[in-house]
Amino acid sequence: MAAVSACGATADKEEGGGGDGKPVTGLRLMVPNTPGSGYDLTARTVTQVMQDTKVASGVQVFNLPGASGTVGLQRLVNEKGNGKMAMQMGLGVVGASYTSKSEATLTDTTPIAKLIEEAGAIVVPKNSPYKTMDDLVTAWKENPKKFAVGGGSSPGGPDHLLPMQLAKAVGIKPKDVNFVSYDGGGELLPAILGNKIAFGASGFGEFLDQIEAGQVRVLAVTSEKPIDALKNAPTLKDQGIDLVFTNWRGIVAPPGITAEQKKTWVDSLTRMHDSDEWKEQLEKNGWVDSFVTGEDFGTYLTEQDKAVADILAELGLA
Repeated sequence: MAAVSACGATADKEEGGGGDGKPVTGLRLMVPNTPGSGYDLTARTVTQVMQDTKVASGVQVFNLPGASGTVGLQRLVNEKGNGKMAMQMGLGVVGASYTSKSEATLTDTTPIAKLIEEAGAIVVPKNSPYKTMDDLVTAWKENPKKFAVGGGSSPGGPDHLLPMQLAKAVGIKPKDVNFVSYDGGGELLPAILGNKIAFGASGFGEFLDQIEAGQVRVLAVTSEKPIDALKNAPTLKDQGIDLVFTNWRGIVAPPGITAEQKKTWVDSLTRMHDSDEWKEQLEKNGWVDSFVTGEDFGTYLTEQDKAVADILAELGLA
């Protein structure tokens, strides 16, 4: 997807800088799941670059896990008018808002920016008997209901949608998949390392350290083409499986914030996005730049919301 950058916006002085070229102050970014998750990695990378480039100073990142992101979503919606707070989110929160029967919905929030897209990965621990996707699929087909598959999101989230689509692509009925849900990559990783599941399906960025250390092996990435950050990992298509799957992440703010407060966030993230430091992080983490802001992100969010709702309705989960 082509990157689209928003026009720079000027923050008013009451919001703690920005309009006069000084760093914005007092911003807080909530992560609605556990430390170590993909949302957590993205949020902390964003805020570090904002601070390194003097776009903002003293940005606080805090975790509020629970119900696959909807505890954080409810908190954000309750912060109506708080222009200093925003929430890191993505496709997983879209699905969870339905499957968790959340009273708060993403349509209640103020869309700020879509940041990145990321391919998924099929991963196993280093001592797994499965060396290739063919090995894994052969074993999976023998008894899918007893073959535990783990993901760092609830039903409806990307780590649930990925193995369901993978199952369908290899001839396994999605309803037969034994899916085990974990609240973010921080909980999923120990399950993989502890052999509690046969394989994990999640964004590969959450496992880069363990992959490099040799603790986790990547059987496949779900992108169209191989990923620079994982040069030795084949795609699903390389192994004869016709499936491409990408996740995305973005930032939303509470409802009822002023136009000036929204501009502060959009401008700060646009300046962050345009920096060399952010480009380095995109390459380091294997993220695909998919930057859109404001109303363009709002339109995208509405489309995603409908698409996920339709899928979950078909599965009887919404």
